[in-house]
Amino acid sequence: MLKTIICALFLFFAVATVRAQSTDSVYNRYLDFNLARLQGDQDKVLELGEALIPDTGKLPQKARINFFFSAGKMYEDNDQPDKALTYYEKVAAAVPYYYVVHRALGYLYLDKLKATERQLNAPANDAGTNARLFADYTRAARIVLAHLEKAQACDHSDDTLAIIKLLYKNIKDTQGLSTLDGRLKQLNKNCIDILADN
Repeated sequence: MLKTIICALFLFFAVATVRAQSTDSVYNRYLDFNLARLQGDQDKVLELGEALIPDTGKLPQKARINFFFSAGKMYEDNDQPDKALTYYEKVAAAVPYYYVVHRALGYLYLDKLKATERQLNAPANDAGTNARLFADYTRAARIVLAHLEKAQACDHSDDTLAIIKLLYKNIKDTQGLSTLDGRLKQLNKNCIDILADN
């Protein structure tokens, strides 16, 4: 019986030690990734970041969210907007009032919206195609607006405000445009501008 208890305790401590070392190793790799970002070594950032992605579950929650934002930026800087959107969306879901991620999401979705806008403005479209494209454009514009409004509420930008107003005009939403100021004031109450790492 004593041997069984000693073996069980030994096994428990061995597993706990291995797990702690594994978590420490992942966190050290996360720190290396951040150092490469600070040093501006884009190739190393991409290499370290992509190697760290499968192990992000071993990072503390706040470090994980911070890493997801950095991964989004890493992919955005490497012209991989779809991958950037994936990681930025994780940050927005975890920290919904972090306006910096909403600005990034808004502008990335705006770039996608421009492709639909070009199709909508093509001269060869029939009425049915135009109606479908306008519905697609309106749905996509509302996603852009939701993100850009959160960003605009917390960090005013004349350029962003002009885009917001233009999108409301493009989708013919006069009510949305007329209530914009009130929504921006309401959204301004919960702004987060820095992600905590611990």
